[in-house]
Amino acid sequence: MRLSDPNRRLSSLDLTLPHVVILGGGFGGVAAARGLKHAACRITLVDRNNHHVFQPLLYQVATAGLAPTAIATPIRSLFRSQANLRVLLAEARGISAESREVILDGSRLAFDYLVIATGARHSYFGRDDWAHDAPGLKRIEDATQIRRRLLIGFERAESADDPGERARWMTFVIVGGGPTGVELAGALAELAQHGLTNEYRTIDPASARIVLVQSADRLLPTFPAVLSGDARDQLVKLKVEVLTGAKVEQIDADGVVVGGARIEARTVLWAAGVAASPAADWLGAAADRAGRVIVGPDLKVGLHPTIFAIGDTASSAAWKGGAVPGLAPAAKQGGAYVAKVVRASLRKKPAPGPFCYRHPGSLATIGRRTAVAEFGPLRLRGAPAWWLWGLVHILFLTEGRSQTSVILESIWAYLTDRRGSRLITDAGDQSVTSIAGK
Repeated sequence: MRLSDPNRRLSSLDLTLPHVVILGGGFGGVAAARGLKHAACRITLVDRNNHHVFQPLLYQVATAGLAPTAIATPIRSLFRSQANLRVLLAEARGISAESREVILDGSRLAFDYLVIATGARHSYFGRDDWAHDAPGLKRIEDATQIRRRLLIGFERAESADDPGERARWMTFVIVGGGPTGVELAGALAELAQHGLTNEYRTIDPASARIVLVQSADRLLPTFPAVLSGDARDQLVKLKVEVLTGAKVEQIDADGVVVGGARIEARTVLWAAGVAASPAADWLGAAADRAGRVIVGPDLKVGLHPTIFAIGDTASSAAWKGGAVPGLAPAAKQGGAYVAKVVRASLRKKPAPGPFCYRHPGSLATIGRRTAVAEFGPLRLRGAPAWWLWGLVHILFLTEGRSQTSVILESIWAYLTDRRGSRLITDAGDQSVTSIAGK
């Protein structure tokens, strides 16, 4: 069917249909929108970015393993065939539950049903001043900024005359020992030891000091202890220094203070915590300690019968009576469930039973060819877990083109030990430019 087909265009403009507004084009928002494809409603999906990002592979972009286009897809392209949906490039600034409107930049958007899937942001546990010197990893922009910092570190070390300054540029500190921190540390170690071989003349990238700091007593605290121990062992084999039970007390442009000891480092990355978007404040709703909206069994917000929160925005006790984790599968399942609730309401049918999260398993990769995985009683480590991790992530990607890109780039990196996306971009990154000018 051609894009100019008037029937196709008019179906999305039928103002007599109930209006479903979805805030956020992440896993949850996309799942909710797709679940309403054949529903008798019109949908507006609002996002401040024009692309959907496969966040589990952001660390690969940050460490030059993949190009940004391999894990990001234009949102509009995902819904070419969904005539009842339009995409609106805008940022939500608030919600008026009374008038049933979303407050955007300079305008308001009325809704009959609202799905809040605005995700999470970095949490520095009350030390937001650290954000400038320790960027986190949530968006494509974060990944390219971190990639720039890492590559600039090696470049500045190559040109440094003072041994102390060279050592500071060659020291990388990652704060947080969850999956993101572990994967960043492993990928960075692989880049230094294999991806940059024979490319520098003054320095040996393999001698880079990589420090992973974790406040808990073990890495990957949501994994079984045996897999956490295996992850630590694998990182140590990659020459990563692992500090557990260690609290970060200060971060600045020259390094970090951990347990009273200072580590001189020009590059510090943050993977220690997240906080929900301000949706709870917008609605005046109850929230948990991370700021997530506390939702009911049907993912509705408080007494608002047509407002839902899903994914990292929501705090739901739908996993065996406990909190649903902030993972991509949870967001997708929540989005699909809310779509069922809305469809039932539109048809004036009974609503489905309470939302129940089904955990597909936990995966974390530790450098090249090794990972840890848990699927119920099944626990894998090493190369088998790594291959399984790769298969699961590739299949989880949104679009076939992205799957093909990831497969080809991953095979190339596996066979050659080379990273194909080592571009220093984002020249406007003042945090790096100012450090480089010291």
